[in-house]
Amino acid sequence: MRARRLLGLIAAASLVLGVSACSAPTAEPAPAVTGPVVSFYGDSYTRGTGASSNDKRWSTIVSAERGWQEINRSENGLGFVNRRASMGPGLDDIPAQVIADDPDLVFVTMGLNDNFSYDRAADRIRETIDSDLQRLRDGLPDARIVVVEPFWYTADRPASVDIIAGWVEDAAARIGADHIDGASHWLDGHYADSADSWMAGDGLHPDDTGYAHLAEQMDAALGALDPPL
Repeated sequence: MRARRLLGLIAAASLVLGVSACSAPTAEPAPAVTGPVVSFYGDSYTRGTGASSNDKRWSTIVSAERGWQEINRSENGLGFVNRRASMGPGLDDIPAQVIADDPDLVFVTMGLNDNFSYDRAADRIRETIDSDLQRLRDGLPDARIVVVEPFWYTADRPASVDIIAGWVEDAAARIGADHIDGASHWLDGHYADSADSWMAGDGLHPDDTGYAHLAEQMDAALGALDPPL
């Protein structure tokens, strides 16, 4: 992978439509690094809502450990369908922003919020998963794309969680992307109503301990890829 200058600032905070998000971490400049450019396309669990600062979110921990130049395009409440029409100019088409970043590596960590639209928009969710991932592959033919099973945040697990996760995995296979499974279970036993909770005060997003655990899980999963990251 080629080195290049850092493009833009790391963002803060994200998650679910129909569930209120807590306040965003304070934006902080990233340290100067010259490693591969990595663009993250996700929701609040990748943008870092609930973390005390940007450097505590999993994407920044993983990037810092590897010397990656992180561009975090994740947004609160974003899904393949959820909030896409209401994000405002520019933010309504984050895949286009990711393509414009011209990254060496792309992470897609989407799908959690689409569970809240599943009953009325299942077909559109599936179509947009396919469309988004194909656009990323067509627009970034030389980039490595890592598609992560959508995260989840409660012990109550609607059937749509596994259905959407299956669509995401199938779409990743069609474009030749890496796929990381199991992420929807990475906070099992540590949800808001657990005796050992790793959730922030809003009960919806991980706290610093939760994000550190997501980073550990992601680090192990990336090391198991072929070739590893």
